[in-house]
Amino acid sequence: MLDNSNAFIALPGGIGTLEENFQITSWAKLNIDHKPIDLLNVDGFFNKLLSFLDQAGEVNFIPHSTRQIYISTSTAKEMIDKLEDFVYELDPIVTKIDWSKGSSSKSVNWICHSICNISFLLVSLTLIFFFFVF
Repeated sequence: MLDNSNAFIALPGGIGTLEENFQITSWAKLNIDHKPIDLLNVDGFFNKLLSFLDQAGEVNFIPHSTRQIYISTSTAKEMIDKLEDFVYELDPIVTKIDWSKGSSSKSVNWICHSICNISFLLVSLTLIFFFFVF
């Protein structure tokens, strides 16, 4: 899916939707991929998630380069227009690990395992945040 796509589109959904979005976010943070994620924000479904991401960026829990892959639209036409105009601004601090196929060093495997755990933690913290704040 990663190699054959130009962007990701998230429709309103549940835990699986959030998990997949944060997985793609982790790939951007690790410099694996920088494809945009469009949150098709039907009836404001993703408003609280977008507010959370904005707040996390304001307090430097996530860098601008990670937050910028999220695009929010409410119509298919607007989505196409924004995705066509998307340009990723590479963060100079982004990890420079070589993710090419055939790399099997223990450090890369450890980092992948750690990122999977961090992704799960981010989803869990997001759900806790939504449950207690909203």
